[in-house]
Amino acid sequence: MYYGMILIAVVMFGGCFGLDDLYRKLQGASLRASLLFSLFSSLAGLLVLFAVNGFRPEFTLFTFIIAFLASCVNLGFSFCGFRALGVIDLSVYSLFSMLGGMLLPFLQGILFYGEALTAAKIVCLVLISTALFVTVKGIPGKKGALYYLGIFLLNGLAGVLSRIFASAPYEKTSAAGYSVLTCLIGVLLSALLLPVFGKKRADIPRFRWKGFGVSVLNGAINKAANFLLVLALMHVDSSAEYPMVTGGVIIVSTVLCFFGEKKPTKRELVSVLLAFAGLMALFLIPG
Repeated sequence: MYYGMILIAVVMFGGCFGLDDLYRKLQGASLRASLLFSLFSSLAGLLVLFAVNGFRPEFTLFTFIIAFLASCVNLGFSFCGFRALGVIDLSVYSLFSMLGGMLLPFLQGILFYGEALTAAKIVCLVLISTALFVTVKGIPGKKGALYYLGIFLLNGLAGVLSRIFASAPYEKTSAAGYSVLTCLIGVLLSALLLPVFGKKRADIPRFRWKGFGVSVLNGAINKAANFLLVLALMHVDSSAEYPMVTGGVIIVSTVLCFFGEKKPTKRELVSVLLAFAGLMALFLIPG
């Protein structure tokens, strides 16, 4: 059942990278645009997850601390992601984002939670990392290097914090309660920071209803998918879950390309085969 949750989350994540890039094209990559995205997406996620939680408020101090850190990480990731997309293409953005999202929780599980380092996990990690590099057409230059590092570390930290919450022995809310609190703090942080930034007219992005719709759709999908991952983390090793997520997103994103104007390239098809082989290794190699 929990692997099924991960697969559902993978399908949901598959469309989020494209939505990120679409929002940047509509609203720009300024800090104010990032805050607006965070505000609308967190609000959408809050409404969806609060309904999932049966409109039941939950709170503990430990959950609040982790949710606050996660909200800060999400806000930083949005800003770094939009800025990076201004100087690199979507494939390089996906590379740094998914590598960080896979490697940091993988190492955390092995080093700090006593998860077994099996042959299946090693083969899976190597194949999926190779699949990510295959899609990249060129190595990005120094311009924007700080943003590349940011999306790598911050996407990884999001998974690290989820695992800390899932495994900590302290009094805490349910997974849904944690997700609701994370969204609520994201809404409040964005609303508080918006008046501070973008005071100059040039910094204020032109409001577009399409941009609003994209951020709301992205927030509802992304927050619900992350909730499923947190729920699954209570029963599945992070060193198995996050390579599975990364490999699955590669496959889903490429399959979606067949339904758009831009068809998958040979590189992307090779990447899908490597990712699929990595997932099969995770389940078929005795461990």
